Amino acid sequence: MSTPFQKAQAICQTLQAANHTALLAGGCVRDSLLGVSPKDYDIATTATPVEVAALFPKCIPVGAAFGVMMVLDGDDQFELATFRTDGDYSDGRRPDSIEFTTPKQDALRRDFTVNALFMHPDSEEVIDYVGGKADLEAQCIRAVGNPVDRFKEDHLRLIRAIRFASQLDFEIEADTYAAITECAPLLKHISPERIRNELERILTQPSPHVAVQRLYDTGLLEQFLPELCETAGCKQPPQFHPEGDVFTHTLLVLKHMVSPTFTLAMSALLHDIGKPPTQTFEDRIRFNNHDHVGAKITETICRRLKCSNTETKRITWLVSQHMRVAACQHMRDSKRKRLVREEGFDELLELMKLDSLGCHRDLYNYYWLKKYAESIPDEVVRPVLLISGKDLIELGYSPGPQFKEILLSIEDLQLEGKIQDKQAALSYIGEHWPL
Repeated sequence: MSTPFQKAQAICQTLQAANHTALLAGGCVRDSLLGVSPKDYDIATTATPVEVAALFPKCIPVGAAFGVMMVLDGDDQFELATFRTDGDYSDGRRPDSIEFTTPKQDALRRDFTVNALFMHPDSEEVIDYVGGKADLEAQCIRAVGNPVDRFKEDHLRLIRAIRFASQLDFEIEADTYAAITECAPLLKHISPERIRNELERILTQPSPHVAVQRLYDTGLLEQFLPELCETAGCKQPPQFHPEGDVFTHTLLVLKHMVSPTFTLAMSALLHDIGKPPTQTFEDRIRFNNHDHVGAKITETICRRLKCSNTETKRITWLVSQHMRVAACQHMRDSKRKRLVREEGFDELLELMKLDSLGCHRDLYNYYWLKKYAESIPDEVVRPVLLISGKDLIELGYSPGPQFKEILLSIEDLQLEGKIQDKQAALSYIGEHWPL
């Protein structure tokens, strides 16, 4: 079976046989030079979309107006883009017009030098018009040409610069960094969906804490997450949080994440978002009810960023529940079992661990609850219910709020082992809720 690289070579050979130039381009070249296996292979060519469609029957015109086609080969997809130059970007996202051109001119319209490299698919010779190889060696993210111009063309490049720098563990070149700070307000013109997608990539890749710190330092974070900026300088009681303010704590929580889901990563980012508005100074600094206040703020943020309903529900739930796990040993057994059987429990348990590692580093409660959850059989956590609503109707009870009260009470007693059969449940109902 051919590898993705071999398939990309074959596509290039088909283009070359038709007298077209075809080069591997962008991220796959960068990653190859860094010794990293590329996630995908993009190809730049002199072939126009019409010519690509004629050569490859299995292709999709994902952006034919901009010279971009997607060629399908089995389970793999390859983006083919015609060498082009761009006109003005009036919407801060896409060029108003394009012209097909040479490889050099195509490189000069790209975002960062390390992403503007080409490679011959057969000889693997690197073609560098912008100094990208030197920047790779220097571990530097540098905009191609004038950085302010590049960011004014596509405002999302502001966040992408941060993402690439943290992803690759590179520094951002001084002029490029200054331009990010200068152009930060442009981010308000970017659609929430695009920001959400970049944020997911940032939070689920290595070193998200570095990226979030840079987003804050450059003023980008203020443009789409001003609530998180308010945690900077929000003091915490040193006996529980020796690490410092809420923002510092959040960065440490992010630092300890390993390959998180997006929902876990977002809950880690926002778990203490309710602390600034609930901060009080009594016998000590307190944040009463910050988990519930934070959940409301989190839902607002998720809606603003156009997260899916499923994502929003899970992230908000994790933020609302993140303080409960610390009291797990003192819960009634029924409440503890209900918590363990929640669909998002594994993420909540991991959030508990990260929260602890971001401050006092005491993992006793985490390991206790983890052991409890692993040792208790599923049939004990989710027993077959002894009583149903139908049973209550047959007994003569009318549907209403009392229904829920009775059913929950009986299930609690069942989870705690105090009632073990239906007859005992019926007797208990008759004693406590007489008709």
